[in-house]
Amino acid sequence: LKTKLLKKATSMLVNEKEEKQRERETTLCERVPPLQLSCLSVQELQTLYRELHQKTDVVDEERYDISVKVAKNEKETADLNIKITELRGKMKRPALKRVKISADAMLGALLGSRVKESVDFKANLKTVKKEEEKKEEVTDWRKNVEAMSGMEGRKKLFDAGQ
Repeated sequence: LKTKLLKKATSMLVNEKEEKQRERETTLCERVPPLQLSCLSVQELQTLYRELHQKTDVVDEERYDISVKVAKNEKETADLNIKITELRGKMKRPALKRVKISADAMLGALLGSRVKESVDFKANLKTVKKEEEKKEEVTDWRKNVEAMSGMEGRKKLFDAGQ
């Protein structure tokens, strides 16, 4: 049954396409008569050209008007679709904003009335003593230039680094 329906549908589509093609050809023959330019003089050709030019201008105006109407209808449908989504309630959720809140207020909001006193988070932290960095004395580079020159000076620098 299904295959018969599909065969019938395909044959109907083919017939419909052929019918549309025949209708198109007949309307073109009615609207656009075939041109016979061989027996026309120059004046007649110019008048024919002017008439064709006027017809093309009219067709262009109609095409422009139709395109403006289509654009207007598309805009109206887009606006109506937006209104439909608004009425359904399927709106985009706005991005959440960052809120600065203290730890006590956050715990109060999360835990409610269970928090009776404020919690000190820094009470149980380990204290660390900072060590002062050793500052190297700034010496004049010109001193000991002769003593540091050569291999002995480089050996002294190497030994001092270890």
